Amino acid sequence: MDETEADTRAERIDPVLTAAGWGQGGSKVRREVICPGRIQSGGKRGKGLSADYVLIHKGQKLAVLEAKRAGVSHRNGVGQAKDYATRLGSRFAYASNGLKWYQIDMATGAEGELDLPFPTPDELWDRTFADQNEWRERFGAVDFETDGGKWELRYYQHKAITAALEAIAKGDRRVLLTLATGTGKTSIAFQIAWKLFQAKWNLSGEPVRRPRILFLADRNILADQAYNAFSAFPNDAVTRIDPGTIRKNGGKPPRNASLFFTIFQTFMTGEDEPVYMQYPADFFDFIVIDECHRGGAKDESEWRRLLEYFEPAVQLGLTATPRRKHNADTYAYFGEPVYTYALRDGIEDGFLTPFKVRQMASTIDEYVYDGTDELVAGEVEDGETFTESDFNTRIIIEERELSRVKEFMRQMDQRQKTLVFCATQDHAALVRDLINQVKDSTNPNYCHRVTADDGAVGEQHLRDFQDNDKTIPTVLTTSQKLSTGVDARNIRHIVLMRPIRSMIEFKQIIGRGTRTYEGKDFFTIWDFVKAHENFRDPDWDGEPLAPEPPRPGPSEPPPEPDDSPDEPGEGGDGEDEPTEKIRITLSDGTTRSIQYIATTTYWSPEGKPISAQEFMQRLFGDLSGLITDEDHLRKVWSDPDSRQTFLIQLSERGYDADRLDDIRRLVDAPDSDLFDVLGYVLFTNSPKTREDRAAKVKAEGLGTVQDDLKDLLIRILDAYRDKGEGELATTKLGQFLIARYGSVGEAKVKLGGLPRISDAFRDMQGDLYRF
Repeated sequence: MDETEADTRAERIDPVLTAAGWGQGGSKVRREVICPGRIQSGGKRGKGLSADYVLIHKGQKLAVLEAKRAGVSHRNGVGQAKDYATRLGSRFAYASNGLKWYQIDMATGAEGELDLPFPTPDELWDRTFADQNEWRERFGAVDFETDGGKWELRYYQHKAITAALEAIAKGDRRVLLTLATGTGKTSIAFQIAWKLFQAKWNLSGEPVRRPRILFLADRNILADQAYNAFSAFPNDAVTRIDPGTIRKNGGKPPRNASLFFTIFQTFMTGEDEPVYMQYPADFFDFIVIDECHRGGAKDESEWRRLLEYFEPAVQLGLTATPRRKHNADTYAYFGEPVYTYALRDGIEDGFLTPFKVRQMASTIDEYVYDGTDELVAGEVEDGETFTESDFNTRIIIEERELSRVKEFMRQMDQRQKTLVFCATQDHAALVRDLINQVKDSTNPNYCHRVTADDGAVGEQHLRDFQDNDKTIPTVLTTSQKLSTGVDARNIRHIVLMRPIRSMIEFKQIIGRGTRTYEGKDFFTIWDFVKAHENFRDPDWDGEPLAPEPPRPGPSEPPPEPDDSPDEPGEGGDGEDEPTEKIRITLSDGTTRSIQYIATTTYWSPEGKPISAQEFMQRLFGDLSGLITDEDHLRKVWSDPDSRQTFLIQLSERGYDADRLDDIRRLVDAPDSDLFDVLGYVLFTNSPKTREDRAAKVKAEGLGTVQDDLKDLLIRILDAYRDKGEGELATTKLGQFLIARYGSVGEAKVKLGGLPRISDAFRDMQGDLYRF
């Protein structure tokens, strides 16, 4: 049967769905791009995922249907249907070739052949939801706000929103969503608020009024981003709770609105009593706590008392970090997340940017004072040893910091936006000055410090840095302040020059670089402080652990104040400094002896760090499943089309161009063809260089080729020698012809037709890999 899948869908499957009422009466049938695929080098992407049919009713994605053409078995789509249903959170998965139908209940595991007619929207709804819930129905009747269809929710955002609304509809009072930085938590909060607002949900249980919703953040920049993101709401429905608004309101916080935005520090201060206590405890129906892991739910803290004061409200916590010992209280307060989307998921789906880690070990990572260097200030004993946590808190050695600055500035593209995390505000100032001293740029504003002490000036530097149309400032130094809330999409480098003491902070800092941007294939973490060891934690990016009972401990004060002239400060850069730091000036000999060794972290296709040996062993196993013997590899590689298919297979197994380049480095064959690199891994063949292969073909393989065609092939061989096997792709041939003859048509006239050119191009590659 020569029927195409498109024919099968149009002539066999679509009529069945239409007859069942799908696409009518408010139900929807749509083809959905689930994810675009992992970002790879050169602007390429890994394999994306698209569902043929997603069946939506009352705002819920009830089912996924995978179609196959009538000429193949309907069972061929079962695996895909299950995968897509799992991702989308659909209760049912179907596979069909238009002749037969197969169904799977993802909740009970029941599956089998389906006899038509296909279930109607109401039938699937009733099967999905045994309990009827009025609020679920009302939420489903409210369409998402997509600015007139200009953008669509990503699948995990829809799933998170649906999970949160389902919890609210069931009467849950504490709801937690855990989503990686850069995946749109604010957009998710907006859509939840939009549904609540439009459905007139409130704590009374009756749709008699709009809800009063409070958005709580711990930094002004986060509150500002949220406030701006909620612009679709009527102007008179939205207000800020800040000192300026309170002053204009006669010293009282505003009440005449539906959506209120503030930061914890404002809410917890006031002349006679905290601002939050000037509202009745039952004033707010719904409270969103952004970055809730940063302290909003810590036992015995003021923030915890604030949330407990508004105990009647439904409280939604948003966090980027799975439960760890550092934020166990957050999970104890909110309970297990109703939905989790991890950093690893975002990278593999292609919604977040992958990263590389450069481990920058040096001969001065530790320092032992032996009396040969000059003691400038403080007291130190001979033989006293200082480790990473001591530098720039107990002891300052400027030459050490300068050597680190020179090292990463030498290796990176200095035109790319960079964040540098330092030990203290003073350290951030020193590093700023050192960067500006060694930079290639002539612009005096190339690097700025942004910390609590920099106030409004620092905030302006941050806004300029976040503007993707501006290139200055290019580098920002900080200590704690920029670990969250920096929505700058084009950050290419993150430099760690202080220890990272918690997994939460580590993930927040990594999240500064994961946002996608055109032309941004990856970002690089320059790790001078062994922070990469956090990756060794098996749970660093996994599912949250089971909750533990909170342990008693001392109360924690609110974050220390920082820079805002209008609002009480936002924490993050407070320092507990000794009365006097030790200051050392290195001798010339010590300075000259500083050396760095940079190594790269290797990653498994599952996103876990592995050793170089493990990386090679995994590659050997994966290659062995694709290549039977040496002749098979040679045959596959000699033909440009089969080679491209093979490279796609490797990419789908997690070996994209970046990982293949890692393999070249590991076998110390940077100038060799990937064919030789793979041959070494599989058969221990000694790699030949591309120059050797090209030279041999020029000398022995082009004897029967006419002069003009021979000249073209030599040009291609030269490009191959200089740039690699990518120059031998079939798609490259046309580019060579245009570059040499001005057009493909002219090349055909000069060289005797396209078949002759193509045959010579392929024969040359056969010669290239014959030996």
